[in-house]
Amino acid sequence: MLHRRRLGLHPAQAVVAGFASAILVGTALLLLPASSADDRSTTLVDALFTATSAVCVTGLVVLDTPTHWSPFGQVVILVLIQLGGLGIMIFASMIGLVLARKLSVRARLNTAAEAKSVGFDDVRGLVRGIVLISFAIEATVFVLLFPRLLFGYGYGIGDAAWHAGFHAVSSFNNAGFALYSDSLMRFAADPFICLPIAAAVILGGLGFPVIMQLRREFRHPLHWSMNTKLVLWATLVLLVGGTVYITAIEWENPDTLGGLDPAARVLAGFFQSVQTRTAGFNSIDIAALHDETWLGMDVLMFIGGGPAGTAGGIKVTTFAVLFFIIVTELRGEGAVNIFGKRLSRAVHRQAITVALIAVGAVMTGVVVLMLITGLDLDRVLFEAVSAFGTVGLSTGITTELNDAAKLVLVVLMFLGRLGPLTLGTAIALRERRILYEYPKERPAIG
Repeated sequence: MLHRRRLGLHPAQAVVAGFASAILVGTALLLLPASSADDRSTTLVDALFTATSAVCVTGLVVLDTPTHWSPFGQVVILVLIQLGGLGIMIFASMIGLVLARKLSVRARLNTAAEAKSVGFDDVRGLVRGIVLISFAIEATVFVLLFPRLLFGYGYGIGDAAWHAGFHAVSSFNNAGFALYSDSLMRFAADPFICLPIAAAVILGGLGFPVIMQLRREFRHPLHWSMNTKLVLWATLVLLVGGTVYITAIEWENPDTLGGLDPAARVLAGFFQSVQTRTAGFNSIDIAALHDETWLGMDVLMFIGGGPAGTAGGIKVTTFAVLFFIIVTELRGEGAVNIFGKRLSRAVHRQAITVALIAVGAVMTGVVVLMLITGLDLDRVLFEAVSAFGTVGLSTGITTELNDAAKLVLVVLMFLGRLGPLTLGTAIALRERRILYEYPKERPAIG
C-alpha cells in the first residue's frame, strides 16, 4: 500500500525557489521586444544576467541601462529590484495580507526564514513593518532628489520624478542600477545627490531588524540587542575606515579624486566607501583606481552590510563575531563575551561556516573566471567579490565577458544574495539529529 506524503518545501528551500522563480520571470520579461529600446536585441544570457543582478540587488550590468532598455524594460528592472530588496516571501506575504487578511503557517515560516526572524508569531507585524520602512525611506529619498534634479539640473517634471524614484528604490535596496551610463560620476561633487543616496544605502545595509528596533527603542540603547549593537558599531568602523583608506590612497590620483577640490574629494571618498557596503553606484572611475584601493574595496565588499536587509556579503555580524572569537582565543578566555553578554557557541560554528563557504565560493569563481577569460587576478577578484557581495562595482570588464563567464557571475550573485547557509540548508534533503556523540580528541592546531 502506498502512503501519500504531503509535499512541501523547507522554508529555506521556499526562499531559494522564490528568488529563482522571480529571476526566470524577469528574464522572460526582459527578452520581450518591448523591453529593448530602438529594436535592440537581447540574448538569453544577457537577460538572465540582468534579471539576476536586479533580483539579487547587485547592479552589475552587461548592457547599458539607460540606452539598451526601453522605459518598459527599466520598469521591469525596477520592479525586480523592489522584489529582491523586500524579499520574495515577504512580498508574497504582503499580497496575502492585502487579499486574504491572513497568513498560513507555511507562509509565516517562509517569511520568518527570509527575514532571519527567530520566531513567527508576529509575522504579520514583521511584514507590515518591513514594507512600511522600505516605502517610507524610498519616499523620503525621492522627496530629496526630485527638487534637486528639477531645479538644479533642468529636468522636466516627469523626468525628474522618474529619475528620483528609480534611484531612490535602487539606493535603498542596495541595487546600484543607475539611469546614467557613467553611474553617478556626473554628480561626484554634488552633496544634494550623493548624500541622500548614501544615506539610503546605509539604512538599507543596516538590515530590517536593526531599523525596526531603532524605531522602537532609539532612546534606550541599553535595550538594544547584541545584533543591533554589532551592526551599528561595525558599520561605523567600516564606513570611517573605508572613507579614510580610499580618500588617502586616491587623493592625488588625477583620474579619480585628484581632479576634484578638497571638499569634493572627501565627499567622493565617503560616497565610494558607502557603496562598498553592497550598493554599487560609483561617483569616480573604478577602473582608474589604484590596485591597493581595489584590494581594500575587495575586503569591504566581502564583509558587506547587516543581516536580514538589502545588503550582501558575509555580513558585518559574521565579521564581528569572528573578530571577537579571535580576541577571546588570544586572551585565553573560555567564552566569547560581547557587550556584556555571552555568545552562543552555535553562532561560532555558523560564522565560521559562512566565512569559509564564502571564501570557497569566491575563490572557485575567481579560478574559473581566470581560466575562461585569461584576465588578470586583480580585476577578476574584484569582479567576483563584487558579484558575491551583491555590490555591483566593476573595473569595466563585465561587458567584455563571454557567456560562460557571465553565468559564473550569475551563480555568485545568486549565492551571495541568499547567503551560503540559506542555500546550503535549502539543498539539504532533510535535517539530521544525531542521538549519540563520539569521544573527544584534539588535533594539533597551528
